[in-house]
Amino acid sequence: MTDSSLTDILLWAVLPYVMVAIFVTGVAWRYRYDQFGWTTRSSELYESRLLRIGSPLFHFGLVFVVAGHVLGLVIPDEWTAALGVTETRYHYVAYVLGGLAGFCTLVGIGILLYRRRTKGPVFMATTRNDKMMYLVLVATICAGLWTTVAANSLHEGYNYRETIGPWFRSLFILQPEIHLIATAPLTYQVHALIGIVLFILWPFTRLVHAFSAPVKYLFRPYIVYRSRDVGGAPRTEMPGRGWDAGATRPPRTPR
Repeated sequence: MTDSSLTDILLWAVLPYVMVAIFVTGVAWRYRYDQFGWTTRSSELYESRLLRIGSPLFHFGLVFVVAGHVLGLVIPDEWTAALGVTETRYHYVAYVLGGLAGFCTLVGIGILLYRRRTKGPVFMATTRNDKMMYLVLVATICAGLWTTVAANSLHEGYNYRETIGPWFRSLFILQPEIHLIATAPLTYQVHALIGIVLFILWPFTRLVHAFSAPVKYLFRPYIVYRSRDVGGAPRTEMPGRGWDAGATRPPRTPR
């Protein structure tokens, strides 16, 4: 690792680990002491038309944005090259699909913010933490779009997989290659810093609901519904299992 300034060390070697510590501790604390607040505080009851448009655009766009970041930062370029994907082809796919996904995400969050600001009951349910989170989230999306579309269309493009990608992976082995991102274009550095701030705020906002996937629902036992007799004398037979053929219903209690 080459010599780096104190600012570079704090931004690219210290701050990422501080972010991870706050993120993990915040999520654990929220789960332990605020499970009733572990929700998006659904507002579909107040307005659903704009929500049906904005929510899918934002969430599906975000899925592809996250997938693009995983492919670009976690997967080394040598692996894609071994599969026959040239840098030019990868650059073109990232430019088109990444730009489209980012645009859908931005439009989706724009519709949701418009809905939240113009619909009184929805706006009343917005906390200060939510407002700060929305500001940072929009800034992160805009910075990502700028690095993906504008920076690559106005210039010949920048191969971030040779600098920012290795720096990101070096954090996992506790040997951060600070100089790799310190020499990257300013737009990429700004995007990375805003992303770090977003993850610091994550546990203390409604974004925490992303970890509430209903996995247990897939393994829950079947629920057997039994009809009730409309009239007649109460039955005295022993009830059988509801799914067995010819099973009798449980006796009715007289009213």
